[in-house]
Amino acid sequence: MFANETIPGEHYVVNARMRFFVITVQEDRRGIPEIVLSRSHPKFIAKLFEMEVPEIADGTVEIKAIAREAGSRTKIAVSSTIPGVDPIGSCVGQRGTRVMAVTNELGNEKIDIVEWSEEPEKFIEASLSPAKVTKVEALAKHEAKVIVPEDQLSLAIGKGGQNVRLAAKLTAWKIDVRSEVNPEEVQEGGIAASEITDGEIVETPEDGTLIPRPEEE
Repeated sequence: MFANETIPGEHYVVNARMRFFVITVQEDRRGIPEIVLSRSHPKFIAKLFEMEVPEIADGTVEIKAIAREAGSRTKIAVSSTIPGVDPIGSCVGQRGTRVMAVTNELGNEKIDIVEWSEEPEKFIEASLSPAKVTKVEALAKHEAKVIVPEDQLSLAIGKGGQNVRLAAKLTAWKIDVRSEVNPEEVQEGGIAASEITDGEIVETPEDGTLIPRPEEE
């Protein structure tokens, strides 16, 4: 497991029982098999939820996108393939038992679960959860201006711009968060551009899911 595949702040000790995501199995220069592991990869989140949520395992609920800053916060977008099935409720579980099982495995990393939508405005609004959004204006070049109540501004942007940054990664849109009190004023840390460009950051499995890869050193 390379340094950039670890969760920051985690310590690994002999005989500890932990889960890992297998990135690849390869041979070194001597022909000896090597298993490359990760705990920071976004797909690790997907696999943990698949283990905890039967609806994901059987395909009733799909994880459509994941944006992660390992050790701190993750946003996942989910949808259901069967009408009447609540995708968010399925992932959260009764009294939060399912999502808590995942966060406990990750050292209490915060996880936001939002509903995916084909409508950009609805998806962008959901991606900024838990902040309340007044209006989303989709512009050209995959850019969007988001207006929020003044008392929701800091929540929408997040500490260090984390919330809007993860929302941009999740939706693959450039997001500009503004206050409804002064919608013409650019907010510090309120603009985040999606890193999904030219296929460099995104893995696109057969199911079409967009999963941003962790930054490489």
